[in-house]
Amino acid sequence: MYKPLIGITAAVSSDQYGKEFLRVYAKNITALEKAGGIPIVIPCNLSSETLRLLYERVDGVLLPGGGDIDPSYYGAELHPTTNSIDPQRDQTEITVARWAVDEKLPIMGICRGHQVFNVALGGTLIQDIASEVTPSLVHESDSSTPRNLLAHSVMVDANSCLAGILHHTQPLVNSIHHQAIGQLAPGLRPTAYSPDGIIEAVEIPEHPFALTVQWHPEDLVDDSDSMLNLFRAFVIAAAKRHEAV
Repeated sequence: MYKPLIGITAAVSSDQYGKEFLRVYAKNITALEKAGGIPIVIPCNLSSETLRLLYERVDGVLLPGGGDIDPSYYGAELHPTTNSIDPQRDQTEITVARWAVDEKLPIMGICRGHQVFNVALGGTLIQDIASEVTPSLVHESDSSTPRNLLAHSVMVDANSCLAGILHHTQPLVNSIHHQAIGQLAPGLRPTAYSPDGIIEAVEIPEHPFALTVQWHPEDLVDDSDSMLNLFRAFVIAAAKRHEAV
């Protein structure tokens, strides 16, 4: 199979001297490579022209996890718990997500990426699950919790693309988030829920591959063929896209 080029959007971080760096979670790189893709970083400090040129060279886009999204993108005031806003990343990811949907480019979202995808297409977010809803589960684990800890199950629609990929309708997943999808964007289909009603996955049925999940499958691929299958399905879709153009 052709090894497709998969763009992963980066985040901005600063060191103690105020110097800015771009970073990508290494587990996403290794998961994509293990699935047969060739990962490449999409910087978030590019001009619009350069961003478009880079986008046109990739076969798929991964929107990874990270900090919170500026709530002004979905018409809300800043909640006291909303943090780690990265304006350059917000703009880059929302732009790329809209392009990918309009142009049928395979796109996958993880945690923050799941939320960005909903916002980019016109949806809203719950800015803090613990204070805005009445959950029966703890969705935000602390930094001492292993990232591959299986926190709860999710209920997957048996007729969804996701169920076909995972070969499972009640997988156990990790949970490392305090925000969640609120109002669903037009055109998105919710395909998985946590036991307390949080939307854990969405997809666009008529799109070649537009699928996002709230959990972190990149931290589970070493122990779960189902989670590796998620990356494999994305990579296969990206390879087919390359062959078709």
